[in-house]
Amino acid sequence: MWLSASRDPRPPPHQRTHQEGHMQHRDADAALAEVRTLYDTAISRLRDSLHRFVAGEPSAGRVRACYPQVRARTDTVARADSRLAYGFVSGPGVYETTLTRPDLFADYYREQFELLLRNHGVALEVGVSTTPIPLHFCLAEHDHLEGALTRERRQQLRDQFDLPDLAVMDDGIANGSHESRPGEAAPLSLFQAPRVDYSLHRLRHYTGTAAEHFQNFVLFTNYQFYIDQFIQLGHELMAGSQEDGYSCFVEPGNVISRPAGEPAKAGDELGHPPPRLPQMPAYHLVRPGRAGITMVNIGVGPSNAKTITDHIAVLRPHAWIMLGHCAGLRNTQQLGDYVLAHGYVREDHVLDEDLPLGVPIPPLAEVQVALEQAVADVTRLEGFELKRILRTGTVASTDNRNWELLPHPGPERRFSQSRAVALDMESATIAANGFRLRVPYGTLLCVSDKPLHGEIKLPGMANHFYRERVDQHLRIGIRAVDLLRQLRLDELHSRKLRSFAEVAFR
Repeated sequence: MWLSASRDPRPPPHQRTHQEGHMQHRDADAALAEVRTLYDTAISRLRDSLHRFVAGEPSAGRVRACYPQVRARTDTVARADSRLAYGFVSGPGVYETTLTRPDLFADYYREQFELLLRNHGVALEVGVSTTPIPLHFCLAEHDHLEGALTRERRQQLRDQFDLPDLAVMDDGIANGSHESRPGEAAPLSLFQAPRVDYSLHRLRHYTGTAAEHFQNFVLFTNYQFYIDQFIQLGHELMAGSQEDGYSCFVEPGNVISRPAGEPAKAGDELGHPPPRLPQMPAYHLVRPGRAGITMVNIGVGPSNAKTITDHIAVLRPHAWIMLGHCAGLRNTQQLGDYVLAHGYVREDHVLDEDLPLGVPIPPLAEVQVALEQAVADVTRLEGFELKRILRTGTVASTDNRNWELLPHPGPERRFSQSRAVALDMESATIAANGFRLRVPYGTLLCVSDKPLHGEIKLPGMANHFYRERVDQHLRIGIRAVDLLRQLRLDELHSRKLRSFAEVAFR
């Protein structure tokens, strides 16, 4: 399906030439190997200098190492198939991006390199950028920099090393507000390397697990009940026959459970349960190729929803889905009914500066179909009977947990005018950030109360509801992932998510 050049005057893949300090590659694996070498060399230099600094050795002057960079040049209009969603540049010019953690992103980088080579028939130029690697981003998993230094020695760090600079970590490319200066190359990816490194460290902080464990399919929930069920499922799978293909189950603290009878692997012993759960704990059912499922308890509220999706987005997952509870807004709904969102009312306010409110958040057909089919598969209902428990409609998300106490009929009128069928505090944020950051998204909620109709959440009612519905709802989410996993990536990563002059990397 990918478009290739009509002529191939290229030298053999292994042949490389110097150009402006960069090496030209016409083979994706060779380009990736060069990125690895440049990155490993830079990180080793920083770590070695840091160890000497921590040991109290006299300063030998400022130490700087920069990220590797990949560049593509084309002097013709884009020749990509119009059906493609990514893997090509928008027109003639020079495009580049900085790269980090080739150990983590090897498969992703290889895919992007292969598509550029295939779609444009030009060499990839790999070399060292001018963007410094901040010292904190070179630390190994279990390194703790500040604890080993006196206050005076910490103050000297800035004189000898580059520290994180927020000025080079903004989301201007993703937001569509970035404008390259005259003579400056256009971006190849949504995120430059410092922004990626920043999020990788934030993920460890917020979720209690290393980025290496995150899978390409992510489920978000706003209730611990779902997590409890997911943990139970994870341990059951590890004790079973492994017909589902999961290789391990990872919990906060990087605690790894492997299938019964399978020996532990090097590094497993480094995981330890944390003394207290992190803010948004993550759990991972791992499959080869990161094709498993990550589930995150984001808690209640749009702020957490934006925070965690901002950071997970740098991993370029294939889809994320919100599975949570909501208030049913229609009298015809029953507790336990499902709502499949096909539109959103955004009253969460956390993305207003990044994504204008006037921008529609469209439903993505592939995700919608998978979710509806998953409900049918798990409940064994179809046709008109399926409609009895599943309603497709608009979901409103608010940042006011006590919206019911606002003067009547304020929010109710707005929600009615929008044709909303459900209300929560997170779904619109997750969908809008998926749209903004080009990550396929979907929402399947379960009605847990109907405050407009006198059915408010009470302890006894809630507990009964949770017991009855959480297991089924979670199994529906997992079934939806099974269905999405069967799609080709170019089917799942929809053209709907791409802007006018889109970056080539998905």
